[in-house]
Amino acid sequence: MDSNNFLGNCGVGEREGRVASQLVARRHYRLIHGIGRSGDISAVQPKAAGSSLLNKLTNSLVLDIIRLAGVRTASSCFVVPMATGMSLTLCFLTLRHKRPQAKYILWPRIDQKSCFKSMITAGFEPVVIENTLEGDELRTDLKAVETQIQDLGADNILCVHSTTSCFAPRVPDRLEELAEICAKHDIPHVVNNAYGVQSSKCMHLIQQGARRGRIDAFVQSLDKNFMVPVGGAVIAGFSDSFVQEISKMYPGRASASPSLDVLITLLSLGTKGYQQLLKERKEMFYYLSSELKKLAEAYNERLMETPHNPISLAMSLRKLDEQSGTAVTQLGSMLFTRQVSGARVVPLSSLQTLSGYTFKGFMSHTNSYHCAYLNAASAIGMSQQDADVFLKRLDKCLKTLAKGKNDDKNTPIANEEIVSETEKCSTKAAEGNAKY
Repeated sequence: MDSNNFLGNCGVGEREGRVASQLVARRHYRLIHGIGRSGDISAVQPKAAGSSLLNKLTNSLVLDIIRLAGVRTASSCFVVPMATGMSLTLCFLTLRHKRPQAKYILWPRIDQKSCFKSMITAGFEPVVIENTLEGDELRTDLKAVETQIQDLGADNILCVHSTTSCFAPRVPDRLEELAEICAKHDIPHVVNNAYGVQSSKCMHLIQQGARRGRIDAFVQSLDKNFMVPVGGAVIAGFSDSFVQEISKMYPGRASASPSLDVLITLLSLGTKGYQQLLKERKEMFYYLSSELKKLAEAYNERLMETPHNPISLAMSLRKLDEQSGTAVTQLGSMLFTRQVSGARVVPLSSLQTLSGYTFKGFMSHTNSYHCAYLNAASAIGMSQQDADVFLKRLDKCLKTLAKGKNDDKNTPIANEEIVSETEKCSTKAAEGNAKY
């Protein structure tokens, strides 16, 4: 249905879907024209009736999944061929036309670079709201939000930029209370829901926030929630007109690849298949939590109590930190060498400067947390084998460091373990490739 595939097509324009490489053409199923028109990414492109149809179908299926996952009153969404950070920037730029005098964005602190840079890139000044410590959890300081609104003036604030999915010990923001504050002061509210679709708790918070107060848009990643390649996000909201405004703000046409990837995935899984993945993820969270707690206690550490975080876990590394000033970062290096990806080791008092803003204790979401720690998450698609291998390798690393052999490069035992683990992984990969 795309004009570049018509047998009698005679293209005399500058953009006619011509592709030099047949490999590239096959990779894109010959859907070369992409989606949208120069003035609206959601508009139907006459040259690309097939791609436009697939795009609209994808948006409908994704909206169905969002409702199924817990945000039942979401009215509209669209897949955008940018990852979460740039998609948030698009939301902020759209709000600029509604609030031209506003220059500030209130941002409860979360130590993740892209969401911070999304505000800078859009040309706004982030106002960092430091979190409050409640037990082990870092939670939203609602009083500080109210104070900043009074000090800066509601008309000078573009929006509140909150977060659901995050690394423990930070937990999802108090969305319901923030939504009520935004409604009271007539301030827009944008939610970074990066990998929150896979969590019923995160989606419930968005639904309740929209019910009790104001949420203008929420943004989620395609790769983190739907297990597709990086490169796309979903912008959703509760007002058809506002979501359409955001889509019209996107300049030019766009690649159809992210839409096609998620369409193929959702049609392959079906509703039951995706629901099963959500169910398995939740079960794996409780399994990983239980097993990591046992492992922590074996080394006189503890699993942080973060009941409000439904995806990420944190295990203290207090004893390891007391043993040596470099032992914590050494653990991170050892895990990475042993092909454990995704685990984050967070030392105390690290500094990071982003666009002129200096953050103390970066990665811990606060200036001074009470101990160093290790992060692990149970995300969609994780298997029990993944959890068991991670726990086994973490156990080996902690044992090595407990013996004082924390120089991974010069320790014979450590080198033997690296070789052994690498050989096992290489064998497993080879077997998997052969089977495929």
